[in-house]
Amino acid sequence: MDSNEGLDIDIAGMTCASCVARVEKALNAVPGVQGASVNLATERATVRGTGLDTGALVAAVERAGYAATPTQAGRPAPAPASGGLPTWWPVAAAALLSIPLIAPMLLAPFGIDLMLPGWLQLLLATPVQFWLGARFYRAGWKAVRAGAGNMDLLVAIGTSAAYFLSLYQLLSAPAGATPHLYFESSAVVVTLVLLGKWLEGRAKHQTVAAIRALEALRPSEAIVRRDGRDTTISLDALRAGDLMVVRPGERVPADGRVVDGASHLDEALLTGESLPVAKGAGDRVTGGAVNGEGLLLVEATAVGADSMLARIIRMVEDAQAAKAPIQRLVDRVSAVFVPVVLLISLVTLLAWGLATGDWQGALLNAVAVQVIACPCALGLATPTGIMVGTGAAARHGILIKDAEALETAHALRTVVFDKTGTLTAGRPQVVALEGNDPRTLLALAAAVQQGSAHPLARAVTDLAAARDVAVPPATAAAALPGRGVRADVDGVTVWLGNRRLLDEIGAGTALPPALVAASERHEAAGRTVSWLARARAGTVAVEGVLAFGDRIKPTSRAAVARLRDLGVDCMMLSGDNEGSARAVAQSLGLSRWIAQVQPQDKADVVRGLMGKGGKVAMVGDGINDAPALAAADVGIAMAGGTDVALHTAGITLMRGDPLLVADAIDISDRTWRKIRQNLAWAFVYNVVGIPVAALGLLNPVLAGAAMALSSVSVVTNALLLRRWQPAPRPALDAVNEDLTEELPALPALPPISTNGAPAPQAQGAHTMYELTVEDMSCGHCVGRVTKSVQALDQDAKVEVDLPTKKVRIDSRADLDRIAEAINAAGYPVTAKHA
Repeated sequence: MDSNEGLDIDIAGMTCASCVARVEKALNAVPGVQGASVNLATERATVRGTGLDTGALVAAVERAGYAATPTQAGRPAPAPASGGLPTWWPVAAAALLSIPLIAPMLLAPFGIDLMLPGWLQLLLATPVQFWLGARFYRAGWKAVRAGAGNMDLLVAIGTSAAYFLSLYQLLSAPAGATPHLYFESSAVVVTLVLLGKWLEGRAKHQTVAAIRALEALRPSEAIVRRDGRDTTISLDALRAGDLMVVRPGERVPADGRVVDGASHLDEALLTGESLPVAKGAGDRVTGGAVNGEGLLLVEATAVGADSMLARIIRMVEDAQAAKAPIQRLVDRVSAVFVPVVLLISLVTLLAWGLATGDWQGALLNAVAVQVIACPCALGLATPTGIMVGTGAAARHGILIKDAEALETAHALRTVVFDKTGTLTAGRPQVVALEGNDPRTLLALAAAVQQGSAHPLARAVTDLAAARDVAVPPATAAAALPGRGVRADVDGVTVWLGNRRLLDEIGAGTALPPALVAASERHEAAGRTVSWLARARAGTVAVEGVLAFGDRIKPTSRAAVARLRDLGVDCMMLSGDNEGSARAVAQSLGLSRWIAQVQPQDKADVVRGLMGKGGKVAMVGDGINDAPALAAADVGIAMAGGTDVALHTAGITLMRGDPLLVADAIDISDRTWRKIRQNLAWAFVYNVVGIPVAALGLLNPVLAGAAMALSSVSVVTNALLLRRWQPAPRPALDAVNEDLTEELPALPALPPISTNGAPAPQAQGAHTMYELTVEDMSCGHCVGRVTKSVQALDQDAKVEVDLPTKKVRIDSRADLDRIAEAINAAGYPVTAKHA
């Protein structure tokens, strides 16, 4: 199969870092391969290149002495088979045969002599050596054929030397003599190495638990509604556009949009968000989320490999398969490890034999050198730490896409935040219409922005729809980057944007004093201001000002404070006006911010900070943040932002919670420490253990036990990261009291009657309503929601249930107007029922 993209191959038979180096060398030699990375912990190779031939890659791996099969796309590494004999049976069998051999040595200090006859020792040791230990001979022979060495070759040579020395001593001993036999050394070493590999395999299986947990979120079947009938189909048969029926308690089969129904979805395993999220008609849902109390009809929009769950799994797999820069040192050491160990073993044999004349003792010392050497500990030190660290982060909504970002994040000294959507909610609302004719002002603003997806455009068009304002058609619409928009409405050119735009079109010199004062007042309050102007009789007339307000996220100040406690400096960039940026920065305790930054200039600011020394991270969510995310040492994207930002960043936060930035740095630091601990242990173990064995201070049995312990200890140490938890969140009541800006409700626009005069506001009988309202978290929020409703009907009775986000209202006001008022107060209404 030819491909222009990277592909994965499962590799079987690797046991140590030397195996990894050999497989990478074989893959890199295949034509078209631009790079190959092999992960010992996942037993998987990731190959990048052009015109890749899967058959040629598999053949290259097999020539190197290993089995290879293409990885099934979108699936994690397979779980161990549950059928047949248990995986521990070779260890148990070897132990049963080895215990009688080692028991006499253990009992001798107590004066108990139970030495077995030589022929019985031979019978016990032979099946351990050549049946249960056959895997070492097979793997070692493959290494020899490939012109390389590995851990299996060291074990096979070392234990064979002890076995055949004992066999020679047994056969050549005079009748009645008791020769020195070392069958216990060969058998116990094989047993201990088998035990170590079994424990290592179990631990390695636990390192991929995060992927398996994500994979378990994907149901095997889906219920679809076709021609009015509900039919159960396999998930593989689901297609985009199908109407999925999601019953209470079931998982959503794929990403989609709610067509009918209302419920709450538990997305904890996807985003780390512990509270259920309300969903209603028009809302997007993510495959894998658990439906709550309501029946939902959902149109599938992304299935299979295109779904968010599949992309998350792939991101975690890619991160776990990647190599951290520190691994390059390990790779260089591993390439020469086995040849060097064999050379040291030979020198040990000759030195002891020639110096003492005791060639039996010399051989045992050489065997101890070969047995204690452990390249597998070196090979596992880094990938196990990365796998467990990224898995722990993923469980809490932090997706680390590459190992380099994981390694770099712990050393960050500056974090640069984008303002809108990162530190603020990113859902601006129109809070004021300043001008002689607010209705016309709103209609023109909505006309020029009706085709835009910009947050400010949505705020304008949503308000126009809520107020039943007729929006005229617009033509020749054009975005003016960094300034605003322009369009032709009823044959007249209309502009909407900032003061720079007014200066460009020649309307910024003689602005109405009342509008200037209103603009300055709103900017001083931290709001974004847009000016609307249109062409009239050869000139450009300014018609009014629209003021937009956004809400600071409840955890933004706590995030800045926690980063500061970690020794990380914080800075904010914003394309908004100076007043808006200053108000947000001062509310969050930021001493550094830059306002009115153009998208192309954000990357320059980041590069400037990097040039001053220290690692720099950029946190953003929009297309305009992508260059800065790519330029930074670590790019951190907020989920819910644009795909461009998500693909550019090395770390993705599945919730728009700024506190996760500090959590990402924390898990990076802890993972980095585990990797350093593992590498230190693996290097020190070999640097100390090999000379000790060469000096004759370690017998082969203890050397085998130490070798088994080294690999298991490295993996076990990495598994301690599974206990990592994000820092406790601060009390939201206190945060909201300090940070949440109470946005003034926009005064109601007078409805237009048929004769052009304002129509009277009719009040009907009391009606009971129930709404689902988001972003409420404390008593202050309840007060604002209540105040917004009673501004329409002072006799209204409002009951708010914070845990369920339900608001019950007894009022004479119209339901749509109530929902509009609550939205204007800054709390999105996601469901409403009379």
